[in-house]
Amino acid sequence: MITKEILQKRRKVLQHLQGADMILLPANMNSPMNCRDNCYPFVQDATFQYYFGMNHPNLIGVIDVKEKKDYIFGKDFSMDDIIWMGKIKFLKEEAEELGLEFRDLGELSNFVKGRRVSITNYYRADTVFYIAKLLEKDPYTLEKDASEELISKIIEQRNHKTEEELEELEKAVNVTREMHLEAMRVVRAGMKESEVVAALEAVAAKHECYLSFPTIFSKNGQVLHNHRHDNILQEGDLVILDAGAKLPSGYCGDMTSTFPVSKKYSDRQKKIYNIVIRMFEKAEQLCRPGITYREVHLEVCKVMVEELKELGLFHGEVENIVIAGAHALFMPHGLGHMLGLDVHDMENFGEEKVGYAEFPKSTQFGLASLRLGRELEEGFVYTIEPGIYFIPELFELWRKEKKFEEFLNYDAIAKYMDFGGIRYEGDFVITKDGCRRLGKKMLKYPQEIEEYMENTNQRLE
Repeated sequence: MITKEILQKRRKVLQHLQGADMILLPANMNSPMNCRDNCYPFVQDATFQYYFGMNHPNLIGVIDVKEKKDYIFGKDFSMDDIIWMGKIKFLKEEAEELGLEFRDLGELSNFVKGRRVSITNYYRADTVFYIAKLLEKDPYTLEKDASEELISKIIEQRNHKTEEELEELEKAVNVTREMHLEAMRVVRAGMKESEVVAALEAVAAKHECYLSFPTIFSKNGQVLHNHRHDNILQEGDLVILDAGAKLPSGYCGDMTSTFPVSKKYSDRQKKIYNIVIRMFEKAEQLCRPGITYREVHLEVCKVMVEELKELGLFHGEVENIVIAGAHALFMPHGLGHMLGLDVHDMENFGEEKVGYAEFPKSTQFGLASLRLGRELEEGFVYTIEPGIYFIPELFELWRKEKKFEEFLNYDAIAKYMDFGGIRYEGDFVITKDGCRRLGKKMLKYPQEIEEYMENTNQRLE
């Protein structure tokens, strides 16, 4: 549980910021779908939630660096709000319970006038225009005013998860696990993909959770992020499920599983699936403080190349294949990303600032999509998510261009163009001397997945 004392301790770190009188950290605003009172589901800005702990829209958090005081500015609930929403705790009361002084939003303009204000960069236009108007700045150049020192301090804090945060993340991962198990339990030939999605998302709702991101579920596993759910499932189909739960506290789970509609993997499916699991386990073995995640990614890619070479899909030296980037035909994404209050934690600050530190991000196809490349440190929470995909459009383009002909056996690869794709993902924390998977034990091997799916009344604890 994230307590008042924890929030105060977090804010105190920012009170030592140099060159500023105060720090402005805005909450997200409500986002109307078609009119002011009909809004998209509200998702709080993760940085605001991290420091102020309030899950309401249209608030501004202020850390007064000079006076060492913390404020919330907002419009408190009126009788009209109570009529429509019922008896609710007033914002002033909630703020004071969290060690914050509450002030009316109308006072903010005078409060910041003539003072040196530190801000971060913003990813929503409504926030940009609000802050620009408040500070009398040009909204189109406001990003240039973002404090690099402030952003660095926030990233450093949020990158290292505390025990209390790990408890929340464990909860999120366990709900996520239950969502995946429910999908495995209900799936059958003749169902629409959307029916399976409805069943697994109901699990999140049952636990009073939101979704970490729109559910990815598809028989077309070669499409990395397929949000369409309109296919009819058939015997022999292999489905990818990439889904996660987001707790009311904001912490996210993110897991991917790949399983057969017919409850049994074909020999061909099992062969590719087992390669992905060997890739996953290689990453798990390597992850520890001091190693860069880029190194882990490349070693995992070597495992994939070695295994696919055995199937006749590659020729040449494994090292040369990976250096050239020919392996990205089968895995054009990175091995994983940071995880926390955002499913891709803090990427609003810039992928290179969060996922890279010691060296720049690669521009090579495939490796350029590695969101986390930096040296791993104790307390980092991140995903391991290797995959193998047979993408017809990419295959045809590369074959037409004769790309990496010295490494790729195009004739052999062509026989897999009806396969789809496989991905497996788990959430981890870096420990003192290695890493630990978060959450209860998750099904991983083909035999245990098949056994679970055969016994549809089975409920795993």
